[in-house]
Amino acid sequence: MTADFSVENLSKSYPAAGGDLSILRGVQLDLRRGDALAITGPSGSGKSTFLYIAGLLDTPTSGRVTLLGETPHQWDTTKQAAFRNRHIGFVFQDHHLLPQCTVLENVLLPTIPVTTSNPRVEERAKSLLERVGLSHRLDHRPAQLSGGERQRVAVCRALINQPTLLLADEPTGNLDRTTAETVGSLLLDLNREMQTILICVTHSRELADRFPLRKHLLDGTLT
Repeated sequence: MTADFSVENLSKSYPAAGGDLSILRGVQLDLRRGDALAITGPSGSGKSTFLYIAGLLDTPTSGRVTLLGETPHQWDTTKQAAFRNRHIGFVFQDHHLLPQCTVLENVLLPTIPVTTSNPRVEERAKSLLERVGLSHRLDHRPAQLSGGERQRVAVCRALINQPTLLLADEPTGNLDRTTAETVGSLLLDLNREMQTILICVTHSRELADRFPLRKHLLDGTLT
């Protein structure tokens, strides 16, 4: 069966005094819809770099990333941005919500480039927020929410365009243990329900152990 997301011989290096600094070396990966992968590794091992390349926020030095049969790193930045907005969702350690916008408005932000006012999009946003237990917070602003609530809003925002690929970079890193468990469960539950491809990089062994697929990044190599 053909992979929906694949990474072939991916490498990344940066110029440095004394020679190039190699971050990723020949990374290989194949995933299909519904897969959920946790990537662990020490700080500086290249976890975030890998995620940013997978999400078209950075470019590889060599190798290829394919999503839904497309190789978007070969495109110009405008076409990449449109593809990223439609097919890739991001959840970061910091929620990055806009403080001046309500919960509902924050969730709807990724839909602005692809649609005019659409009641069905708004209903989908409300449905997602209800799914994560925030239907009573639609008109609140981020400053009125707890850390866990803000991160749940960020998850909804990442899923509003029904992406194929959901990338989570330390999504529970700023949360207490109980809230981290809640957010971890939420990511995995929505991954199964929506059949996204979920890739999560984390230092949390507790979170990683809950994922059906686990890999470790060390010395630039994914094992």
